[in-house]
Amino acid sequence: MKHLIAPSVLSADFANLQRDVEMINSSEADWFHVDIMDGTFVPNISFGFPVMSAIKKYAQKPLDVHLMIVNPEHYIERFAEAGAAVITVHYEACTHLHRVVQSIRIAGCKAGVALNPHTPVSLLKDILPDLDLVLVMSVNPGFGGQQFIPNTLNKVRELRAMASLLHPDLLIEVDGGVGLHNLEILIQSGANVFVAGNAVFAAASPLDMIADMKNLDAGIMKL
Repeated sequence: MKHLIAPSVLSADFANLQRDVEMINSSEADWFHVDIMDGTFVPNISFGFPVMSAIKKYAQKPLDVHLMIVNPEHYIERFAEAGAAVITVHYEACTHLHRVVQSIRIAGCKAGVALNPHTPVSLLKDILPDLDLVLVMSVNPGFGGQQFIPNTLNKVRELRAMASLLHPDLLIEVDGGVGLHNLEILIQSGANVFVAGNAVFAAASPLDMIADMKNLDAGIMKL
């Protein structure tokens, strides 16, 4: 499959949010990436249901919602009702991960699990067949504009190897410090969904940057 690009609305201009949402609509991007942060699981607060509903009002592409919050199981149905197509929870935030994943599916969304940089991918072995997506954090979650952690490449390779045995169609998403400078090696390592925040919104032409990322030919592996 062709890799997917998911611009992060956290890096958008919130004074002109409708404009930026419509820009992504008109671009070659595949998803909107929506980061929800509670100030407890991560040291930052982003936005909640009203802003997400406002994004959904104008978005013409799926909302990829990343819950960086404690007790995500309490909010699955509400995020689904607010327009999420994909809901990703953190391994580190879920005591009963399988139950949370099933609740995401029951709510009608694709189910994802995110891993912080220090969390090994091997911990997902038992639940991997139940997932649609694994999000490998390539920075410590909470803030945009951080530098990519190089060990992410090893984690992606290990995860792709595990998925080839247990779940060949698994989507592997990478979030943090992703741009044209490292997209090729990430694709070659086995990732196929890319969150881009500053790389898109700080570009001279966000539309051109999205197109360049989407159309990068990296000798893509067959998935």
